[in-house]
Amino acid sequence: MADETNIILQSDDPELGNIQIAPNVLEIIAGVATTEVDGVNRMRSSLATSLNELIGRKKEHGKGVKLSYNAAHELVVDIDVFLNYGVSVPKVALEIQGQVEQQLYFMTGLKVSEVNVHVQGVVPEKTESSVDPNNPFANDDTENGETSGN
Repeated sequence: MADETNIILQSDDPELGNIQIAPNVLEIIAGVATTEVDGVNRMRSSLATSLNELIGRKKEHGKGVKLSYNAAHELVVDIDVFLNYGVSVPKVALEIQGQVEQQLYFMTGLKVSEVNVHVQGVVPEKTESSVDPNNPFANDDTENGETSGN
């Protein structure tokens, strides 16, 4: 017997049977659509998810995505993301909303009532360390045209 939390899609030919989608599938679709938007650094995850990914277990594509229904029983998607430093937050958030809505409709036929984007933080670019690991206390004076000699 099917799980009661599965979403039943309307079929063009009900004589063939019904189509059910687990909510986890919708979360994965929304998560992948979000991470493909330029400016998204990563999705927000729980400690357990982060530890599982760290030790090499499967990557959770649905992390940072929460599904719910509003009073009219319409699908509501909440997305928690971290963005790259320097991007236009409203522009990236609007693109996330459009991508998630489009991909969920394209892949499942479900219309989404709301896509709420929650920006949890901004991640700066990693800077290259100019420290020589073999000589961490060396003074790099060659940039100023000086040499370290007597």
